[in-house]
Amino acid sequence: MAKLFYGTTVEPIIIEDRLLAHVKVVVATKLRRGESFTLSWVHGPNEPAGRSTIWLQPSIPLRFVFDSEQPESLDQNILKRMANDANSSRGLSLDGMLDAAPAAEAPARPAPRSATATRSLARVA
Repeated sequence: MAKLFYGTTVEPIIIEDRLLAHVKVVVATKLRRGESFTLSWVHGPNEPAGRSTIWLQPSIPLRFVFDSEQPESLDQNILKRMANDANSSRGLSLDGMLDAAPAAEAPARPAPRSATATRSLARVA
């Protein structure tokens, strides 16, 4: 499981690697543009029941830590859906975000995807 460190808190937000890889692209795109938004999720099984929401803005430090050494495959449809959600007044909610899309098979040789994914998001948003 991957970890998202938010602000100065020492306790990370635990998120599945593939989901956090998508979140990272959307968050980086929004924050690079100076756009703030909310990010919400349901607490994991080892946490107290409930859900949390954080306010993401460029001045709050973030760190993304992945278990895998290789970058995850990114699904353009998921990125578009996440970008649309992040642009809405509801904000980006992680609930069931990957349920509709099966994990893509890992490419034999990982290609750089961040620039391509970011350009695709720029067209969507």
